[in-house]
Amino acid sequence: MNNTFKNIDEYISHYTPDVRKLLTDMRDMVCSAAPEAEECISYGMPAYRSHGMLVYFAAYERHIGFYPGAGGIAQFKDELDEFKHGKGSIQFPLNKPLPSKLITKIVKFRARQNKEKHTEKIRYRTSRHIQ
Repeated sequence: MNNTFKNIDEYISHYTPDVRKLLTDMRDMVCSAAPEAEECISYGMPAYRSHGMLVYFAAYERHIGFYPGAGGIAQFKDELDEFKHGKGSIQFPLNKPLPSKLITKIVKFRARQNKEKHTEKIRYRTSRHIQ
């Protein structure tokens, strides 16, 4: 498979109709939960930026990989029992509907987390210049 996609539309178009539907659903969930986020391709996957990298997702043979980072996993660890997951990733099986409420909560959490970190950086930089 080509790993040099120009945009998310091109990425999604390379899959079968059933996988395209899941990828499109994932994209819609991320865009609804973080409308300010900018779409991009990073590491050959659809990704979103908002005050830093927000989340990534990708299609595989048997699952959709979702990558909200370690903070996103740790915050929702108790809700991830039914899914295979690691320190920064979750696998959603292709043969089941995506858990839209969970994905939305994770994306909103990551957006808040990134915004807080960004605000802290600005405060720190500003406070160093004032002294």
